[in-house]
Amino acid sequence: MNFEGLSKLNQYLTFRLDKETYAFDIATVQSVLDFDKITKVPKTPDFMRGVINLRGSVVPIVDMKKKFGMGCIEKTVDTCIIIVEVELDGDFTVLGCLVDSVNEVIDLLPEDIEPAPKIGTRLNTEFITGMGKNEEGFIILLNLNKIFSADELTIVQEAGGSDKKKEEKENKVEAVAETT
Repeated sequence: MNFEGLSKLNQYLTFRLDKETYAFDIATVQSVLDFDKITKVPKTPDFMRGVINLRGSVVPIVDMKKKFGMGCIEKTVDTCIIIVEVELDGDFTVLGCLVDSVNEVIDLLPEDIEPAPKIGTRLNTEFITGMGKNEEGFIILLNLNKIFSADELTIVQEAGGSDKKKEEKENKVEAVAETT
């Protein structure tokens, strides 16, 4: 495991998918929202449930159970959306992760984190930063930047109407208008 950046106390937001506890580094989390109306976007991947309006911005929502091949999130009183920022090749995308429930923010020291398990060469576990240990058992620490492929993030950005992509299109239109 790469323990770079884990030389001190680290904070994680824990959440549940089925009976397992997962966590995101708190630095990637912007907010936690109650489950709200999600607008379905046609021709998007199965794991993308749709989009929401977050303070005037369109934010794509990903069903984390579906993304991990665990079925679908069923709406309950505990269902939440974790708003996160994902980075790929220097480009940042805001998206919502639909989860069964959010637990708490926890502190973990480097000695409380074990390397990600080696499950053979056929299964990709590089999206697991490590396994956090606490009194209740293991917490699967996820690396948001490795959960989604570049192609998937491009689709998510397009569905969410990425501000950077909108700006690029507007600049192209302006450039064409100026030359004509």
